[in-house]
Amino acid sequence: MNDWNPSGQRRDFLKAMAAVTATLPLWVQAQSNWPSKSVTMVVPFPAGGGTDAFARPLSAQFAKLTGKQLIIDNRGGAGGTLGAGVAAKSAPDGYNLFMGAVHHTIAPSMYPKLDYDLERDLTPLILVANVPQVLVVNPRKVQVADFKAFLEMVKKNPGRLNYGSAGGGTSHHLAGELFKLQTQTFITHIPYRGAGPALQDLIAGNVDMMFDGLGSSAAHIKGGRIKALMVSGAKRNAAFPDVPCSAELGLPDYTVSTWYGVWAPKGTPADAQTRAIEEIRRACQTDEAKAVWANQGAEFPNLTTSQFEAFIKKELAKWSQVVKASGAKLD
Repeated sequence: MNDWNPSGQRRDFLKAMAAVTATLPLWVQAQSNWPSKSVTMVVPFPAGGGTDAFARPLSAQFAKLTGKQLIIDNRGGAGGTLGAGVAAKSAPDGYNLFMGAVHHTIAPSMYPKLDYDLERDLTPLILVANVPQVLVVNPRKVQVADFKAFLEMVKKNPGRLNYGSAGGGTSHHLAGELFKLQTQTFITHIPYRGAGPALQDLIAGNVDMMFDGLGSSAAHIKGGRIKALMVSGAKRNAAFPDVPCSAELGLPDYTVSTWYGVWAPKGTPADAQTRAIEEIRRACQTDEAKAVWANQGAEFPNLTTSQFEAFIKKELAKWSQVVKASGAKLD
């Protein structure tokens, strides 16, 4: 006698599949329609810094394109490493992201005991902005006409001038150490808990100068609150054509850029990573984002994920060499 019952077996199969699905974490079940809710992105510096200058516009465009919020969670401290540690330990559910920067490829050479590993604990997704460093001064405290006069002042007064940074081990700090190394000068380093507070103190006149990402300084340069003396690299920046580049000022090897990228906690589902990359790329390519990037002298590199990963490895090696050559230490 044949007891096979197709409809009964189908019901049993569906029940079994429902039982299996019910045991899966909700974040596994929800990836097909990502984002189905708000996404949180840790920014490891206080509000108002260079990272925010790109994270906030990115957040606005992401919300416009997806209909879901990209919540910026500012977690400043320790040169961006505190926030990176928070992000590395967050749930790999597709709804936690991290916007890191060049600072995070410097940190392994500066901090002997990080509570996270950039390559082990975080997965690189996409490079969103690249912007050159710029040497800026408070025009009331450092009254010089140009870079040549500034350099003469620094050489005649070793240690009298100081520069603010986003914290020990950040690109702001290392840019200053590299400058001192290549010009054979001495300037006192004043670390802050982020580029925002350092920049505000520069504007207020509490520090003399800063090696800042052009993105966060741009509006203040245009407003006359700070003065740009040099932009890093082999060519002038299109947004500030009157500011000479380091190559034409006799510093051809002084090339420092501040870049910003997005990571996800290791273990984030592959399809969520793919969707995040797609939506962030779309957000960076909107007319509104392009205008913001151009206004800050930045570009969207539009690298593939594998190219971004290779770029990170090169930056880790580069900054390790700079740290050793300059003898830079945490203050």
